[in-house]
Amino acid sequence: MKIEFKEEQKFTQWWLWLLLLPIGFLPMIGIYKQIIMGEPFGGNPMSNTGLVVFAVFIFSLVGLLILIKLKTTIDTNKIEMNFFPFVRRTIKWTEIKKAEVVNYGFVGGWGIRLWTQYGTVYNIKGNKGLAIELLNGKKYLIGTQKETEMNEIVKNASGQQRV
Repeated sequence: MKIEFKEEQKFTQWWLWLLLLPIGFLPMIGIYKQIIMGEPFGGNPMSNTGLVVFAVFIFSLVGLLILIKLKTTIDTNKIEMNFFPFVRRTIKWTEIKKAEVVNYGFVGGWGIRLWTQYGTVYNIKGNKGLAIELLNGKKYLIGTQKETEMNEIVKNASGQQRV
């Protein structure tokens, strides 16, 4: 029997983008007003160079949030997680002591979280994920929006490794 699970998640929370859009427009307004129109932007304006550096930083941050994605693939041999562009990890079932889908609650936000009770957490949204404990004691948690499907696959794939 072929067992396979695939999921790709991105930051699609509407409220996040509602917050980021005004922040993204701020440097554009500043550059237009100060550099193009020649009027100081704000009560204590930055230098033109500082304003451009700030704009590049903000646009890079927004661009990064657009690029970030969490891809998870599970089959009978391994669990692959790619938190693009930061981390790619492959874990073979033979290295796993325990794997279960859990409700992890709040772990301090989304992204990559270190030193939690679940070890290193990789999540984009929500509070459900695959908690993995390796034979060497390391722990990881991979967030999911497909809790039921992931739970079935993990039970089947981990069961096949114990046969």
